[in-house]
Amino acid sequence: MDKNMEEKKIIIANKESTLARHECHNDFEYYKHLIVSKKAENQCTVAIMEIPPRKTVFPYHYHASITEVFYIISGKGRLETPDGEKQVTAGDVIVFPPGKNGAHKIWNTSDTELLIYLDCDTTSAADATFYPHSDKVGLLIDGKPDSFFVASDAVDYYKDE
Repeated sequence: MDKNMEEKKIIIANKESTLARHECHNDFEYYKHLIVSKKAENQCTVAIMEIPPRKTVFPYHYHASITEVFYIISGKGRLETPDGEKQVTAGDVIVFPPGKNGAHKIWNTSDTELLIYLDCDTTSAADATFYPHSDKVGLLIDGKPDSFFVASDAVDYYKDE
């Protein structure tokens, strides 16, 4: 689908018209139907996300330079934020600003049905992602994980210069 953005065409898509990327690692599992990729030349990325029952998508995190917006299409879930946990359900729109106040993690709380949401994000050629629960910092280039570090290993800017 991303080829259409490069050609500046209108995109009409649904999850049946895209191939889903499946990721699974312990409690983390999802199907991602990518509509518009996180390339720097795109102003936003668009994906339909499906979380299987009792699973989550990504660790609790926030971004330094992008805003994320979720629209819950179907299902129900639990959302962790800096203000505590909240229930989310079909019809909810959730906006995560860049920075610590936008930290989040979403789980599917159902035993039987998928949690499906539309994920629209602003883009940046480079972004830093912070994981407060695990003290990690990640560098993302064009939306793809590049490098991850333990934040407490940070060094002074002029070290060894």
